[in-house]
Amino acid sequence: MKKYRLFAAVSALAMLAGCSSGNTSSTSESTSSEAVTEVSQEETTAAAAEEDVPEIEGYDLLWHDEFSGDALDETIWNYEPHEPGWTNEELQEYTTSTDNVFVRDGNLVIKAIKSEKDGKDYYTSGKVTAQNKKDFTYGKVVARAKVPEGQGLWPAIWMMPQDESYYGQWPKCGEIDIMEVLGSDVKTAYGTLHYGEPHGEQQGTVVLDSGSFADDFHEYSVEWEPGEMRWYIDGELYLTVNDWFTAVQGEDEKPYPAPFDQPFFVQMNLAVGGTWPGNPDETTDFDKAEFEVDYVRVYQKPEYDTNVTKPEKHYREALEDGNFVYNGDFAEAEDLTDDENWKFLLFEGGKGAAEIRDNMIVITTEDEGTVDYSVQLVQPEMPIIKGKKYRVTFDAWADEERDIIVCVSAPNAGWIRYLEDTTLTITPEQTTYTYDFEMNDKDDPLGRLEFNMGHKGSTATVYITNVRLEEVE
Repeated sequence: MKKYRLFAAVSALAMLAGCSSGNTSSTSESTSSEAVTEVSQEETTAAAAEEDVPEIEGYDLLWHDEFSGDALDETIWNYEPHEPGWTNEELQEYTTSTDNVFVRDGNLVIKAIKSEKDGKDYYTSGKVTAQNKKDFTYGKVVARAKVPEGQGLWPAIWMMPQDESYYGQWPKCGEIDIMEVLGSDVKTAYGTLHYGEPHGEQQGTVVLDSGSFADDFHEYSVEWEPGEMRWYIDGELYLTVNDWFTAVQGEDEKPYPAPFDQPFFVQMNLAVGGTWPGNPDETTDFDKAEFEVDYVRVYQKPEYDTNVTKPEKHYREALEDGNFVYNGDFAEAEDLTDDENWKFLLFEGGKGAAEIRDNMIVITTEDEGTVDYSVQLVQPEMPIIKGKKYRVTFDAWADEERDIIVCVSAPNAGWIRYLEDTTLTITPEQTTYTYDFEMNDKDDPLGRLEFNMGHKGSTATVYITNVRLEEVE
């Protein structure tokens, strides 16, 4: 990025909110609920003197907020109050209080506060949205933010459609998550696309080798185009998605690229508790429960080619012996950090290592973490076809008796399970395990075989070999 000048005006073209046809390019901000703001030359000059916003080659600046004032700019943002439990079993009440949402030292601060109500812990926090004020179709969103650390804290920068009913309620309407970080694992950031029905999602993660996303500000961005979306952290690409859909259950899919061919808006919030992060505990320091945002900038190309087609799905071919698991005998000492074949993952306090040797994989655990997937071995791209039957077999043993979990999951289909989470007790004796399942859902080229070794009351070393997933009659 190069810093040159401030773009102060927005395009005067308007589009009907929620009614993008997908046949024409959208090059402007939606103005369905307010007139385009006209900025005088004097105002533009004064703003440019105060703020320096970077140009991005090939883009125009559509709108931005540097949070350089002394209060939330309500020409851009709305407060969105909600009662506790409104979604995801979250604990917080979203308020309009300046105790929860305020501007300080050039940053927007969304603060979670713990108090007491009716003799019980009570939490308030903030959520702001640009709905009906800065809606747009296609563009590049760039935000720089610093997240809080603490069990149960859940900051997010994300996007929803201006007219959620156009394709139907969530997930049919679509959702673009630019950034989410769990306060219990601030070394890991997520970018996710939600769509469906049935619910589909695609997610990428970035895990820092050193430091955390709570230590300092990082830049999060997404490039949204008619046939592709790309996620970045600090300018590094980590997720590309070009295959999505939406449909009413049992009906044909809407024309691609629905639902992401309509105006969306940016929103930011700090949730407390809920189904994903879990609830706060005695370690959560609410004096430091602040989600800070340095800026939000939305850019747009002068035009977009909306004549796009959905890419064909690629299904992995089985090996000659019928096995869909590649390197199932661990004959190759492959890289366990890339996205090919086997991958070893750590989340939510999990600490450990994996090594391939002597035709087996050896998983050592230093800290079992707080969830079953805290220590995890996976192989993605398992082709699971509706109506077919499958068998999973493998050999496993451990230094001492302990439990692990095996499953075949659907990362792109709401994390449903084709083979249900199955807990098995392994012993120091090498044993063969066999599990059969039938696929009753929509064809999925991206099923995932998982071995989960976290949060089972043991850090005993696990050994696995002879892994197979195959079709059976």
